Amino acid sequence: MAAGAADGDQRWLVECLTATLDTARDVRAFAEESLRQASLLPGYGAALTKFIKQHWQEDEENFVPPVVSALEKVVIRQLLLTSLDDSHGKIRTAIGMAVAAIGQQDWPEDWPELLPYLLKLISDQTNGYGVRGALRCLALLSDDLDDTCIPKLVPELFPSLYSIISSPHRETVSLISSMLDPLMEQFSAILNSPVQSHNPDDWNMQMETFVSSFKVYQLSMIQASEDLDSVGYDSDGSERSLESFGIQLFELWTSIVGNSRLAKVIAGNIKELAYYTIVYQQITEEQLQNWSRDANQYVADEDDVTYSCRVSGSLLLEEIVTAYDEYGIESVLEASQMRFHESRELKKAGSTDWWRLHEASFFALGSLSEQLCEAQDSGYNVRDLLEQMVTDTGGTEVHQYPFLHARAFSILSKFSSVISKEICEQYLGSAAHAIASDVPPPVKVGACRALAQLLPESNQNLNVPNIMSILSSLVDLLGKASDETLHLVLETLQSAIKSCGEQSTLIEPVISPIILDVWAQHIADPFISIDAVEVLEAIKNAPGCLEPLVSRILPTIGSILKKPKIQQNGLVAGSLDLLTMILKNAPTTVVKAIFDTCFTSIIQIVLESDDHGEMQNATECLAAFISGGRQELLLWGGGHGRTLKMLLDAASRLLDPVLESSVSLFVGSYILQLIIHLPSHLSPHFPELIAAIVRRMQSSSITGLKSSLVVIVARLVHLSAPNVDQFINLLLAIPAQGYNNSLAYIMSEWSQLQSEIQGAYQIKVTTTALALLISTRHPELSGIEVQGHIIKTNAGITTRSKARVAPDHWTKIPLPAKIFSLLADTLAEIQEQVVGDEDDDCEEDSDWEEIQNGDTSIPHDMIYSASVPSNAKPSVEHLNAMAKVFDEDDDGSYDDDLAKADSLNEVKLSDFLTNIFVKLWESDRPLFEYLCQALTDSQRTAVDKVLRK
Repeated sequence: MAAGAADGDQRWLVECLTATLDTARDVRAFAEESLRQASLLPGYGAALTKFIKQHWQEDEENFVPPVVSALEKVVIRQLLLTSLDDSHGKIRTAIGMAVAAIGQQDWPEDWPELLPYLLKLISDQTNGYGVRGALRCLALLSDDLDDTCIPKLVPELFPSLYSIISSPHRETVSLISSMLDPLMEQFSAILNSPVQSHNPDDWNMQMETFVSSFKVYQLSMIQASEDLDSVGYDSDGSERSLESFGIQLFELWTSIVGNSRLAKVIAGNIKELAYYTIVYQQITEEQLQNWSRDANQYVADEDDVTYSCRVSGSLLLEEIVTAYDEYGIESVLEASQMRFHESRELKKAGSTDWWRLHEASFFALGSLSEQLCEAQDSGYNVRDLLEQMVTDTGGTEVHQYPFLHARAFSILSKFSSVISKEICEQYLGSAAHAIASDVPPPVKVGACRALAQLLPESNQNLNVPNIMSILSSLVDLLGKASDETLHLVLETLQSAIKSCGEQSTLIEPVISPIILDVWAQHIADPFISIDAVEVLEAIKNAPGCLEPLVSRILPTIGSILKKPKIQQNGLVAGSLDLLTMILKNAPTTVVKAIFDTCFTSIIQIVLESDDHGEMQNATECLAAFISGGRQELLLWGGGHGRTLKMLLDAASRLLDPVLESSVSLFVGSYILQLIIHLPSHLSPHFPELIAAIVRRMQSSSITGLKSSLVVIVARLVHLSAPNVDQFINLLLAIPAQGYNNSLAYIMSEWSQLQSEIQGAYQIKVTTTALALLISTRHPELSGIEVQGHIIKTNAGITTRSKARVAPDHWTKIPLPAKIFSLLADTLAEIQEQVVGDEDDDCEEDSDWEEIQNGDTSIPHDMIYSASVPSNAKPSVEHLNAMAKVFDEDDDGSYDDDLAKADSLNEVKLSDFLTNIFVKLWESDRPLFEYLCQALTDSQRTAVDKVLRK
């Protein structure tokens, strides 16, 4: 029935589009009217795009039969292009979306004429509707443009942009105020001639005209000497205003600066570009009026980074720093300093707007805080400029210049590591005074930001009245805060609680009830409720506050969990999240108290609930119970193994293949806690556990879930040592659908998923488990073939159409060869990371020898690293996890809790792998040489290093 409906939709679309080209006027008119009427329906463009995504290609994930035939595709592509200049805006938009959707599938191989046609439409000044339709398509296709298209596109596109916005015969101009005309004239001088990268003199002229465009913005938007920028909309609904036009200018220059081929050519203009960018980052008169009327709008615009000339200017400055490194830093600092001194001169001259340039300079520097803090460490004098600007601000009247003071507080929060301690402490006192005083709301917002950053870094010598005064003021602000400001107040309150020191026992009875009320009122808002839980966590961690807090919340939470089905939406999941926070690192007495009240109820939620949030949070809560109670947990629930049975029943439900995969996302961490803390009690249940894991993996398409289950198997490998052969035999005895046995299935998945494993601890567990497996030389391993190296058959960028015509192919190699390759890649990554952290003049061999000799000058975490196989594409999360292995900082994450509890964390990965390779080389040279044949050059070099010690 659905297929028939889809087939009818397809026929109607093709016939309707075809009829628009019919020579008979009445037929053509009827078809055009049909399309027009259809376009008036809500979501027409999205529906048309959905039709294409569902029926265009059979191998697409969302394909729904029937498929559009090759002949029909040709007709549709041709007719859609000819409809891009339809006079009706909604039809034009819908057709544009459809063209982009097809282009992402077919261009360039099956639709080479698409880009030339779009450029032809854009360059035709007489066809305004066609220009709009073509630009919309080009924007949607921009992600698929590669470096072979860009050089051809820019010279043809840039000269046409002026005509798009400035032709006197175009509808667009009527929607823009007359004040834009000078800006159009200046912009045309930049864009009317193609970019000549070999002629730097052209860029000087273009820069001059670009500067004059800034002068228009300064006159109209900042000083408001004319009427405020009027906003109009074209027939497509796109905004046409001076602000939006400025954003387009910045987008253009950001792309130019980021073009490596033009970097040297425009280098002489970079300082000037940064200098004039700050003009655009001033608060406009419209923003000033809006923010003065509504402080919540100010907070929302600041936190949401509302897209504006201020924000787009920051993106340009960031691109300048990225593209030009030290020269970019110098350019931004010099531009900010010049604008700051200009603001001081304006102040002396009696200008009422002097503060805007000062604030804009603050804003520009704040948007690059991370890069500038690093620059200070590298020898740049960022501190003097910031301190001078902050000190000058402190000498002005807060009620007269509230936004300048708010920005100064924000700067302190971002540059507290750069600005002197004396000034930071001074502003800490000013911020404390501001939140308790009758100052404009934006100043309170800035003060909260400064307190949130500075309190944790303060010298802890704040006297009791001061810190208690801050807490009192923040609690008062809670009652007045809107949804936009509540997050900031809670964040500041958390920092203040952490700074209480010995006075912390006074805060629990005062603040906990208020925060619990905020949590309950906003339980449906995940952001605010999480903020409230983090404040409660700060109270929990304060000396002397844990037991009173638990006594306060436990009766209420217990009653909620006993009757989960009658609670308001989100309350059960939120209560479980709150309990998990309390359980983390809690003493055994607290864990038992919570166990007695809530454990059975949580088990029932896991066994009976259908709510994803409740199931996930309950799983994490059970893992926290195991981590906190350990062996004692089994004694609390009565005899006859009742508690263990409940824990295993929960695991069985979470591994049920019938459940949606998202429900089981945290089952991996839960079962790991069982393995680490209750290994002897779990071992009799290994066959059932492995069978359930295999069924869950085969029923899931979520990589994260499958990877977490692989980690469980890897940890079981370690648990079976030194009898890993017996564990392999166990896997051989367990069936797996579509495979000879569970060993074949698990290793096929594991070998592909290794590059997707996330978490430093998880990477370490899986890598060492692979080493244990290959060291057994079990004969069944060699009989399993897995995915090897990719066979590169395509040159250049791989588009979707190329991938369909010639999809990637992989070699098949024996499992031992794959494992050997993965381990060698890990070894290479360890060596590369360590060498990268040593001085440049050190020799690689000597660095590696230090690692092998266990040199204690190298942090242990650095040699626990694991890597991505070179023949796979690692995920960003996997790369971040590897970087974390080499990071000495402990962020207190859940992975760290697992690592601290697991004896595997004491294993030195480099020594472990070295031992595996050396022993295999010494005991079975023919096998070793055979396995080396599949290694890449970098892998082979890494292995050779450890053999030459």
